[in-house]
Amino acid sequence: MSQPVPVITRPAAATVLIVDDEPDIRRLLQEILEDENYVVLTADGAVAARDLYHRQHPDAVLLDIWMPGTDGITLLKEWAQGGLEVPVIMMSGHGTVETAVEATRLGAYDFIEKPLSTGKLLLTLARALESAQLKRENTALRAAAEPPAFLIGHSRLVQTLRETLTRVAGSDAAVLVSGEAGAGKLAVARHLHQHSPRHDHALVEVGMAGVPSEDLARQLYGEAAGAGAFEQARGGTLVLNDVDEIDAGQQTRLATVLADGRYRRLGGRESLDLDARLIALCRTDLAERVAHGRFREDLYYRLNVVPVTLPALRDHREDIPELAGFFVNWMVDHERLPYRKFTTGALNLLRHHGWPGNLRELRNLVQRLLILNPAGVVEEAEVAAQLGEAPAHAPAGTGPFDLPLKRAREDFERAYLEHHLARTGGNVAEVAKLVEMERTHLYRKLKQLGINPRDVKE
Repeated sequence: MSQPVPVITRPAAATVLIVDDEPDIRRLLQEILEDENYVVLTADGAVAARDLYHRQHPDAVLLDIWMPGTDGITLLKEWAQGGLEVPVIMMSGHGTVETAVEATRLGAYDFIEKPLSTGKLLLTLARALESAQLKRENTALRAAAEPPAFLIGHSRLVQTLRETLTRVAGSDAAVLVSGEAGAGKLAVARHLHQHSPRHDHALVEVGMAGVPSEDLARQLYGEAAGAGAFEQARGGTLVLNDVDEIDAGQQTRLATVLADGRYRRLGGRESLDLDARLIALCRTDLAERVAHGRFREDLYYRLNVVPVTLPALRDHREDIPELAGFFVNWMVDHERLPYRKFTTGALNLLRHHGWPGNLRELRNLVQRLLILNPAGVVEEAEVAAQLGEAPAHAPAGTGPFDLPLKRAREDFERAYLEHHLARTGGNVAEVAKLVEMERTHLYRKLKQLGINPRDVKE
């Protein structure tokens, strides 16, 4: 009895690049794949393969190992230096175990021998495309794992934000998302991508704060060894985080790219089409920077086609009880933490806190309360201790002045450092300067207090 043929799904009209110096092999493979409704590109060597790989962005590559000039392993190694963008299946008529191991180590998806079995070829290719699709989906799921707290609440500010995001998501226009640290700018960008017509393609995020100018250019535009963010986001969304931090030279270059709709890799001659939706994130008022000559006006208007401003948490305090409950339920469901209910006094204290770290600070506080004390309700005194504040009507023995000196000092230090981490978006170097503390000593103190700077990064 014959075994059932496995059913493997693949993206419709996937494009496959065949790289082989033998014309008969290229012709045969092209006919086989076109019969299976693939779009086929062919190259007779490394020079043509490089051009098609970077310009046409195939979904998979069939790469012969033994070719005159630059061989397949060398070409694979070159592509791997910039991070393989697609699955590569190596082919060889006289391969060895060592060659197969080397190709796999460099990132090749699989290795098949000539003469090629049509069935094995099609199955391997379909599985490679499915694997690439699963990786993209897993990346999207990880991005979606962050709770959409910016959508929670019934205040007028949050209702307006929800309505704006619903209208903006379906558009392809550039979006400028502004807001304080911890307000949820990156989560909003991911939300817009997931609800856009481009959601099946890549979401690429580039952080711009503190990146040297030429390093940033390589990240954005790529170079000979690999694609940059603009190519990686082709068909999808490119998020420019902390766009207000880029220097004048990169502002000029980016403004030119957006105006032309085309760009070049560093050192490259070929002009490539820009096919990515742009979402820029900033913590400062870009319009004010333009007025003071610190940001290019033409770049500002190209990024600010659709402005989205995230409210500070202190400006919609009436949503804090609902947000606290939302975070508790989310952590119970996703992090298996115990359920705890806030008392009215505890919620009132939350409502009157300044929240310099906005939604992120509230989320971290709720998480800490569930971890450190898994039993009973959350009382006002417990919240006060975590915030470094006194309850409005603190009973004897519960105020900060009634704590042992060591505990009171630790509570203050924790609240103080978390405040500055929230202000700087989790940048330890900036916090060290603000608090006038050696960075190594600061890292030691954070570890001692159980604070992970990554928990407060946006």
